[in-house]
Amino acid sequence: MKSIILSLVIFTTATVNAQDHTLEKIWETDSVIAVPESVLPAKKNLFVSLIDGNPWDVDGKGGVAKLGTDGSILNAAWITGLNAPKGMGIKGNRLYVADVSQVIIIDIKNGRITGNIAIEGATGLNDITINDKGIMYVSDSKTAKIWRIEKDVPALYLDNVKGVNGLRAVGDDLYIGAGKLFMKADANKQLTQVAEVTQGIDGIEPVGNGDFLLTAWGGYIWYAHAGGRVETLLETHPQKKNTADIGYDPKKRIVYVPSFFAKTVAAYRLK
Repeated sequence: MKSIILSLVIFTTATVNAQDHTLEKIWETDSVIAVPESVLPAKKNLFVSLIDGNPWDVDGKGGVAKLGTDGSILNAAWITGLNAPKGMGIKGNRLYVADVSQVIIIDIKNGRITGNIAIEGATGLNDITINDKGIMYVSDSKTAKIWRIEKDVPALYLDNVKGVNGLRAVGDDLYIGAGKLFMKADANKQLTQVAEVTQGIDGIEPVGNGDFLLTAWGGYIWYAHAGGRVETLLETHPQKKNTADIGYDPKKRIVYVPSFFAKTVAAYRLK
């Protein structure tokens, strides 16, 4: 276990105006999605976590919806009875969902909850990522911790990660949204800063060439280059639409955006 000390290798902290990429809207659902927080593409479907209430309430009102990649609503109540669910990850036939103080395990084929992984002291589990070795990481935004889960057994991985939210495992590295800072922890938990944006980071998705898409819940999507340069791709805050934990299809270059309180999911093509 290690605490974060902000002695970082800083590549850049500036957002510049050069624009190499854009987002082109393909479709958007009607305002019928019950407070969507996260979208996870899975073959021909999209899993969408539904808070359906206040962001951190333990109220049993939340769930998971299943959409088609064309925006069609296949099952608006595929899973029910969750508590403000947020980030998701898939391993085999299991869908894992962050649920305030525990990680819910769902059998995808049968569409039912089969278990949970309780995390001691957790009060704000937020994002989930699973690496290619099947090791899961989950952030706790309220206690500033990142947990590592292997074979359904949790262990504290990093502590004192101020503003922690979005996570993404790439190889042996773990990319972290720590407030406005986009960070990378290597296999030895050595931390470097990749970039800095103007709002707290929520979603993190690799483009596939060392670059990343980043979002802020307030209504911003950025393209972060491996060298630290940042482009602003989308601002939806003037329309009072959030941009929470996005999903991304790297083959089709489609970004799926949950708008949280605006109750829609939209698809954009990255160009």
